[in-house]
Amino acid sequence: MSRDDDLALVREFTKNEGLVRHMLTVEATMRAYARKFGEDEEKWGQVGLLHDFDYERWPNPPDHPLQGSLILKARGYPDELIYAIKSHADYLTDCPRISRLDKTLYACDELSGFITACALVRPTRLDGLEPKSVRKKLKQVTFAANVNRDDITRGAADLGVDLDEHIAFCIAALQAQAASLGLAPETT
Repeated sequence: MSRDDDLALVREFTKNEGLVRHMLTVEATMRAYARKFGEDEEKWGQVGLLHDFDYERWPNPPDHPLQGSLILKARGYPDELIYAIKSHADYLTDCPRISRLDKTLYACDELSGFITACALVRPTRLDGLEPKSVRKKLKQVTFAANVNRDDITRGAADLGVDLDEHIAFCIAALQAQAASLGLAPETT
């Protein structure tokens, strides 16, 4: 499958542009980690892009991501990709995060969404966003309240990276794609 095919699948099932942006941000962070780890950037980006494609239609566990996994299987996606996507759901106890791919998706998912939320409340968006600012926002439970803070800290720990370094790495990955993600500084 090509990236165009993957994006068409996302658009087929997702109308909410915020959710599409989330999948694109996770794709960007996954691609950056693939480069860092010497892994297959296309495969890792594909996992990031597709991980929530079914969420708008089936938001309740375990429908998400199980409904999506059935669709991916029917459309010929590889088992490794499907497993990685299923493993990002803590409630699917039969899909523990085993591979570096699985762990990286989990580590990037909630954090990418949280960094996006942090950027959207700043006129400079991602420009100048520092890990310490993100950490400060993490302590404000009313800010981006739907983001699970435990998933963010557990994700970095499971991946074996320092949380501040992980935040900085993800910010940098998103900065490289800021314009296409709608996260470039506001113009006046």
